[in-house]
Amino acid sequence: MMLPPFLPVVVPLMVTLALGSCALSTPRGPQAANPPETEPARVDSSPTDPAPLEAIAVVNTVTPVTVVEGLEHPWGIAWLPNGDMLITERPGRLRRVSRDGTLDPTPMAGLPPVLALGQGGLLDIALHPQFEQNRWIYLVYADGTRQANRTQVARARLEGNTLTDWTVIFTNNRDKSAGQHFGSRLLWLPDGTLLVAIGDGGNPPIQLDGELIRNQAQNRQTLLGSVVRLTETGEAPSDNPFVNDPEANPLLWSYGHRNIQGLALDAETNQVWSTEHGSRGGDELNRLESGKNYGWPVVTYSEEYSGGPISNQQSRPGMVDPITYWTPAIAPSGLAVYRGDRYPQWQGQIFAGGLVSQDVRRLEVDASGNIVTETPIPIGQRVRDVRQGPDGFLYVLTDDTNGRLIRLEPAS
Repeated sequence: MMLPPFLPVVVPLMVTLALGSCALSTPRGPQAANPPETEPARVDSSPTDPAPLEAIAVVNTVTPVTVVEGLEHPWGIAWLPNGDMLITERPGRLRRVSRDGTLDPTPMAGLPPVLALGQGGLLDIALHPQFEQNRWIYLVYADGTRQANRTQVARARLEGNTLTDWTVIFTNNRDKSAGQHFGSRLLWLPDGTLLVAIGDGGNPPIQLDGELIRNQAQNRQTLLGSVVRLTETGEAPSDNPFVNDPEANPLLWSYGHRNIQGLALDAETNQVWSTEHGSRGGDELNRLESGKNYGWPVVTYSEEYSGGPISNQQSRPGMVDPITYWTPAIAPSGLAVYRGDRYPQWQGQIFAGGLVSQDVRRLEVDASGNIVTETPIPIGQRVRDVRQGPDGFLYVLTDDTNGRLIRLEPAS
């Protein structure tokens, strides 16, 4: 059933966008040696992109409408059946926003403390596919201490404005130190299993077992740098790709990832897409498949923050190449594949948020699944999440101490 749009609480700003591409074919430029969440935004890229983009001349307008503000570093969003929204705040709060755009001033009760350190804290949220019957919500968050921490998933029942029956269903099997690279996104598949994206643990000089921790992304027994697939209660599904392999963790679904912060399902094709942060450049857009190795850090377009290549290979047999990548980094976070009726011209197109670029990248996909054009939709704050709402609009969360929920409306 189509829900009415949320009422704006801030006067909307009309933005006219030339929906031609930012062609990713200009020469590679120098970059500051900073992590992608803080380096200056650029839009140029390498001339050897896997999917060079071509300019188009279509022009459309959208209106970014602020639905609510005053959120502290919001991270993820989920819609309740009545149209209300649940929004996570990274410091460790879960907030309710009514369908008319009113933010409840009191955070929901029943949430235990989380590790709000660096990139860690309360991260993504997802409702159980049968939420109306069982009231389960799922949350992913950082747990532990500065010296020993991990990505963790729990579920709880929503009763009014309180979480009850809090149950941890997944804990990453190796601890790490510091506050980098937790991931993490949640995504339900049509078969009722849950994907969880886990970061690789951090940048040099962080180590595990005597080597750089990022190398764990190629270790099939640990789950750092992977996507895991769980049943609703946290077990390994019997058809997971490595469930019968004694040299791999049975929860493992895909691996060779650095730090996925965008995970989306195309509701028409059931294709899973992801975006992940590179190091110094080399952010990736990937089509994910069960059992595949996506290469990090053996093959990558990224460079070290200190300068110089991480690897001299960008492709290798047995490892999946990205569909496209961004150098310099946009720091992608949040991902949606549009299947609605509010923007008919955008059917099947991909929308990727950018923390550094402070925009949403609209990616046009051809019949073969390749990206042919890319268009920035300016937002003006770091974009943490992009979702399609039940009303057919696209919604954006901005990562700020005064974070916003923004709806993208087509011009009338």
